[in-house]
Amino acid sequence: MNELSQIISTSTAGIDEMYFQLRIDGGDPIYRERVYCYELYHQMRLRWPADTEYYLNGEIDKAAHPILKKLGVENAKPDLLVHRPGYMEGNFAIIEVKHIAAQRQGILKDIETLSLFINKVGYERAIYLFYGYEDPNAIKNKVKAAIQNVKIELATIELWVHNTVHSEAQHVDTLNA
Repeated sequence: MNELSQIISTSTAGIDEMYFQLRIDGGDPIYRERVYCYELYHQMRLRWPADTEYYLNGEIDKAAHPILKKLGVENAKPDLLVHRPGYMEGNFAIIEVKHIAAQRQGILKDIETLSLFINKVGYERAIYLFYGYEDPNAIKNKVKAAIQNVKIELATIELWVHNTVHSEAQHVDTLNA
């Protein structure tokens, strides 16, 4: 699925302010990951190629999956999957999304999920997409600080940043095993 990077870039550019930060009555706008993810899914589906074997699915609960249970990943709920439903081989990408105010524990949980899907389930790409008004280098440094001295088998993970409304997300770094 060579076009996935372009789909992510153009889809993020299609996300309006109301999905980037949710306005709330009586307060400042806030980041809400689910709101952003649902709109990202929508924007990606608008651009999804008709002639691909891969499907885009959001937040699939893996609790009842017999094979994933054996692999120890049955509690994972990836934000987005690019996969072939019904097949364990040949699945393409797992995408986790996080807003810039994420805490270390949330980052570590996502890194673990991404790594498990690459190392144990056999996905080809792991994409960690951060969104919010922040310098991409600051986000990169935050993630690198969070994973320093982790005890898991770290997979190769693409770090993407979507830092302003109607701009394209950029691949800013690759975290390597």
